[in-house]
Amino acid sequence: MNRLGLAGVLALGSTYGAAYGATCDRSCLKTTLDQYLAAVVEHNPAAAPLSVGFRQTENAMVRQPGTGLWQSAKALGKLQRRYFDAESGQAGYFGTIEEAGGAAIATLRLKVEDRKITEAEWILSRKGDPGIGPQAGRQAAAAFNDSDYLIAHPPAERVVPKGERVSRADLLAITNSYFDGLTAHDGSIIMAHPGCARLENGVLTTQRPIEGGGSTDCTGTAAMVNIFAVTARRYPIVDEEAGAVLALGVFQRKPGVAMRRNMFSEWFFIEQGKIRSIYSSMFYPDQDAVVPNWPPFDGNWQIAPPAPVAK
Repeated sequence: MNRLGLAGVLALGSTYGAAYGATCDRSCLKTTLDQYLAAVVEHNPAAAPLSVGFRQTENAMVRQPGTGLWQSAKALGKLQRRYFDAESGQAGYFGTIEEAGGAAIATLRLKVEDRKITEAEWILSRKGDPGIGPQAGRQAAAAFNDSDYLIAHPPAERVVPKGERVSRADLLAITNSYFDGLTAHDGSIIMAHPGCARLENGVLTTQRPIEGGGSTDCTGTAAMVNIFAVTARRYPIVDEEAGAVLALGVFQRKPGVAMRRNMFSEWFFIEQGKIRSIYSSMFYPDQDAVVPNWPPFDGNWQIAPPAPVAK
């Protein structure tokens, strides 16, 4: 198995505070996550065990308790999945959130230290959000968004038998192989099952017919064309029991290309040492937006296109 870059991946994972995770096991993380989600939809920050220095972002914008989703969320949606990583002390939610304008597709990363919530990071997709820009086909004007399809085709809920679980190190390496493949524009690098599926904001981006027979999967090179590099990669949640990994990062465009970056959250579901499916929520920030606005802060700026040359 290819281990290129694994040392860096493991080092990144360690920055998320394994020492703190010992104070909050899987059951504790579940209780804390549920408390937080209930407090958000009740518009009541006091109902959640927030730390004094609690920090929350929504699509990389800092939101004070009582603002943003604390005001707009009406209820948890029809799709709700929860994942836990006692080693990093973090819990995750993937699903939908009901707002006045409809269902938002959401990923939440929640960090717990000493049984207090210190961080909440939301990645949200709402219908009509800006797209990637010129020459991006179906996503030029607006980002993908189909909460109905996502609800009808959710991630499977499963507990992997202990004898079949993949180690934490291997789960991280397998996930990272996907982004190495995207950056190199080489699907053969990706450790995935043939036919692996990917949903982006609820839209199926794979399983499309290929001339001559067969269909695309998550290793297909067509989806890599507009990606220059995958930067600011983070892997805060590794749920060995569910065979799931949360990856966060930024898809960068080539310098000088008039296309928006996109900041992503992608949930990887791994079976028998290979990627089976990927579920993503993501958004396309303004050109001058600072993303991801979480450490490591190196690279939290836009690769701006050059100014036009006067003729």
